[in-house]
Amino acid sequence: MPPVAPITVVVIHRNRVDRIAATLEAFRQQTVPTELVVIDNGSDRADQAVLRALVAPDTLVASGSNLGFGPGANVGLRRWLRESAGDWCAIAPHDAIPEPDTLAKILAAVDARPFVGLVSADVGDPGRPIIEPFLGPIDAPATGDGGFELADYPHGTLMLVRRRCIEEVGLFDERYFAYCEESELALRAAALGWQSGIVRHARVRNPGMGIGVERVAYLQHRNTLLMLREHFGRWNAWFRIGMALVQLPIGAVYPPARGLHWSPAGRLKGIRDYILGRYGPPASDVRGD
Repeated sequence: MPPVAPITVVVIHRNRVDRIAATLEAFRQQTVPTELVVIDNGSDRADQAVLRALVAPDTLVASGSNLGFGPGANVGLRRWLRESAGDWCAIAPHDAIPEPDTLAKILAAVDARPFVGLVSADVGDPGRPIIEPFLGPIDAPATGDGGFELADYPHGTLMLVRRRCIEEVGLFDERYFAYCEESELALRAAALGWQSGIVRHARVRNPGMGIGVERVAYLQHRNTLLMLREHFGRWNAWFRIGMALVQLPIGAVYPPARGLHWSPAGRLKGIRDYILGRYGPPASDVRGD
């Protein structure tokens, strides 16, 4: 039996050497061979020095600035497409901790599914990721309790992309910076006949959020509106704006209506920059890194 080629794992890092050490070790301990590539998005000098001690020089790519998750992943994907021969590339942030058999379970689940182009690990959320044309990415009830499950998009905590899919569909849209880039990519993939999904029980943990709540709310709202407009129409985006504005006074007096990442300021700034057509890195008045 021929040896299994290593799977390239692109890890996006910024200023969290305390977390990336555990992430790198978790990927090195996978039951399938891995080849790690770390994209450092403009970390502070002290963190860069520590990172150089953790990663071999030929597998560390310093971007020089905070490109964001999607654009940073694109740096690694271009290198993989150019220099590696494997069919799959994994992408993860600096604080993703997969179980030792996670990549093996994912690869086994898609082995007989040639039309799956994007697939992710199980983050422990019982919901199934879908994209609602008037709301954007939301969770729907799961359709199974084990193995591969079709979804509208993969979780970004640990996702794998198939080479032929990326070659046909293209890379992440860099206007998104972070958040919604995986769902937007999945919409483009679906338009060309590719499927997305998750693999239950192929577990990955994500210990915590690395940026401030205002910035998360800003990126989620701005990017959701951009995605809805471009893939479903401008009226869908205006409907979502209306929903977001209605939720503000309700959430102010009824906390259960707030949902995750509640920040009125972040929400309003995200809507503002969507209307103004400002994309890429967050605006300078958005708090949190």
